[in-house]
Formats: sequence, structure tokens, C-alpha cells
Amino acid sequence: MGLESQLMEHFKDLPDPRMVNKCDHLLIDIVMIAICAMIANADSWEDIAAFGEGKQAWLGQWLALPNGIPSPDTFQRVFAHLDADAFHQRFRAWMAEVFQLTEGQVIAVDGKMGRGTCDAQGKSTLHLVSAWATANQLTLGQVQVGEKANEIVAIPTLLDLLVLKGCIVTVDAIGCQKTIVKQIRDQEADYVVTVKNNQPKLYQHITDAFAGADAQGWQRASPQYCETLDHQHGRVEQRQCWVLADAQVRALGWQDGQTLVRVRRVTQRGEDKPSDETHYYLSSLAPHASLILGAVRAHWGIENGCHWVLDVLFHEDASRTRLQHADENLALLRKIALNLIRQHPAKGSLKGKRYRAALNEDFLLQVLQSSFNLMR
Repeated sequence: MGLESQLMEHFKDLPDPRMVNKCDHLLIDIVMIAICAMIANADSWEDIAAFGEGKQAWLGQWLALPNGIPSPDTFQRVFAHLDADAFHQRFRAWMAEVFQLTEGQVIAVDGKMGRGTCDAQGKSTLHLVSAWATANQLTLGQVQVGEKANEIVAIPTLLDLLVLKGCIVTVDAIGCQKTIVKQIRDQEADYVVTVKNNQPKLYQHITDAFAGADAQGWQRASPQYCETLDHQHGRVEQRQCWVLADAQVRALGWQDGQTLVRVRRVTQRGEDKPSDETHYYLSSLAPHASLILGAVRAHWGIENGCHWVLDVLFHEDASRTRLQHADENLALLRKIALNLIRQHPAKGSLKGKRYRAALNEDFLLQVLQSSFNLMR
């Protein structure tokens, strides 16, 4: 099965927002050129159009291109009017076909605001909540946060789009809501949620429980306790995790909550003064410190492996695109490209793979076909 029948199958029925019989370019051609260009080091509408012009002969082998390559304005105008929900629906269908979540997979849910899309008052027009499969380093979906809403509203919408059975969902403190943990459990998944003072009764309950346990003394042995020590890039980080079985949180309204968690993280960078942070969590998992600490650490994958990469490699924060749905659709194009690039087995950095795809058409085709690697 080739590229033209694999990726295109999922996007070919996208509803065209343009007037019938008034279009110089096919919608599927525009979408596929944009995906190819995003893989091959393009970051803007101008870059996408320039890629198309430079690769027109190659693209013409499997795209119709009845009137050549669209202009940058055409790319921006089409993606501004393209139904973002419909585009995302096709993306999810593609991911569902080529990727199946494994039992115990950690799904990190987190929000990100596009700094480049901020208006004169500093308000961002692009605020997305994304779901990230941490083991495979893949984006599973995204939902835009409404103009007068927040992530508390967007997270349930995103979760409802995903099949979570058997997974562990991790959420930051803003998602520490009774309705959200109930939804996770209703979808037959477990949860590990950060607890802060936005839930004062729960936070006080957890800190009091650990204060009492500290007064009695701890037996530093599994499964109630574990610790890790990492040395990376001149940084030494020690993590300690304590867990307590607790049935009272259910009486407080937290569905299937059974484990209170405390994680202390001490980080030393060179000669700087070490940082010392303590965080608290609530989980539906059994009180097993190493398992829960692994889920807590995996949650940071969405920051380091997704959000940071989108900013540094794809220059997402530098993007000034704001017009209608263009910013949300452009963000999804980046995630499609990142998913494919990560799955290509070639050694080297993600930056190097993008550059190589821009120079080598055979390599670009291999990256486009990388979704086959997800099925193995």
C-alpha cells in the first residue's frame, strides 16, 4: 500500500469549505502538500508553497495538481475556512487505524497556549489541550479551549474522543476535578492527578495524611516508597515517592480514589543551589510507589517530547497565524508531521530528519509511510 492510498484515504472526504466549481486546486492536494511540507522543514504558509513549487514534479506523481501549486495566500485561506473538527476527526480515525494503545499506557493530558497568536492585550487565540501517548510519543488528539472557557471544560471533551480502556491518564492540577476523574473511570481507565490548593479540602486531607505518616515513621521499602537518581547533561535529579492507601477520599467525592501520593524532587545543576520541590497527587491505582512515580515522570513527556519540540523544532510559538481556524489546523499539521517523523526508524535528531526529508524525496516518502511502523 502506497502513500496515495494510506494517508489520502483518511483525508480525501474532508468537506470543502470553498464554493463548488470555483476552485483552482483540489482540497486533498492542498492538505497533502501541507503535510509533506511540514515534515520537510516548512513552518509557514510561504514555506509550504515554496516546498510545493520545488517538489512539483515529485508531487505530481500521485497528486492531480490541475493548476500547479497553490499560492501561500491560498494555503492560508483554505486552512482558515477548513472545518477544524472535521480535520481532527480524520486525524483521529487515521491514528485509530494505525495505532492501538497498550495495556497500562500512560496518556498525558495537558494544555498549551500559542504565544505567537497573542493579541495586543496578551490574550492568546490558540489554546489547545492535547493527549499524548507517552510510551510511543504520539499525539492522539487535541481540543481548542473556547475564548471564554478554560481547560476544565476542554479536558472532558478531549477525553470523550479517545478510547482509554486499560490506560493511566495523568492530568495537571487544573484537571483535578471530581467530574473529570469520574469520566476517566467511566471510560475504564485509571488516573493520577496533581493536587494543589485549587482543591483546598483534598489538598489539606493529603498533606495531613502524610504529616501523620511522617510522625509515625516510614519504612522505606516497596511498595510504599521508592526513589530514583538521574544524571543528565550536568544535572543530578533525585526523586522520592511515598504512597498511602486511603479510603476517605471516596467519601469526599473522588470516584475510586484509593492512593495518596507525595513526590519530592531535588535537582542540582552544576554549582547552583539545588531546587527542592514537593508535589502531591491522587490516584485510582493501587498504592505502588514505583508504578505511580513512573506515571508521574511519564507525564512530563508531553512537555519535553511534544510541546517543547513543537516550539523549538516547528517554531510554533513564533507563528502569528490567527485567522479563523488556520491556527488550530496548522497546529494539527505540525502534530501529524511530528507523529510521522518520530516513527521513522532512522537514527539522528528530529531536526536532522526534517532537514533530510527536505533534501531527499525517497526519505520523505519513507517518513510519510512511517505509520506502518505503528502497526507492528
